[in-house]
Amino acid sequence: MQYSREVEEMICVAKGPKHDPAPIPEEGKWIAAKQITDISGFTHGIGWCAPQQGACKLTLNVKGGVIQEALVETIGCSGMTHSAAMAAEILPHKTILEALNTDLVCDAINTAMRELFLQIVYGRTQSAFSDDGLVIGAGLEDLGKGLRSQVGTMYGTAAKGVRYLEMAEGYVTRLALDKDAQVIGYEFVSLGKMTDFIKKGLTPNEAWEKSLGHYGRFTEEQGAVKYIDPRKE
Repeated sequence: MQYSREVEEMICVAKGPKHDPAPIPEEGKWIAAKQITDISGFTHGIGWCAPQQGACKLTLNVKGGVIQEALVETIGCSGMTHSAAMAAEILPHKTILEALNTDLVCDAINTAMRELFLQIVYGRTQSAFSDDGLVIGAGLEDLGKGLRSQVGTMYGTAAKGVRYLEMAEGYVTRLALDKDAQVIGYEFVSLGKMTDFIKKGLTPNEAWEKSLGHYGRFTEEQGAVKYIDPRKE
């Protein structure tokens, strides 16, 4: 280590009180984090790319500074899905410092990693007050049955009104309109359930029928006077 001449010529003054880092909450404990291995936590974060045409939701489960679980969900950009595939291979086994300084292929995923790093090292994780944190695999719980991301896709115009295209429950097949042409309910098909039924041997038509559901006031008895396909009508 090199010192400038000005520093070399200074008189040495002793340091007084020892100022340790402020403890942060980690998995039910208060930790004075001094190195990466002191860091543990489970949390989510959102990132976006420079053109802001796509976004990434990143979920990490960190134990002893090392990423043990990563869930990468993307929307809005076709290339981003392929970047997510690479990032899901890259992230596990890395320390959060390594991951922060690793090219995760896509701007949005890199930004999400930055946001998560800040949450985790400042003790702002979702598992901050959970004894021993969350088990490896907790990231999949957000996906629910069928392990599909929850996606909402809605479209509207001043001229023709709103169209519900995708809800958390699934792919919207029909909208129910009342006498005033307002949306009062919708029909959906759960694509995850449908795929599972087909894998178990059901025909596509049988799987389709078993995977259909309704939300809101969908029947004629409930006030529906017209049904439209939101993608065609």
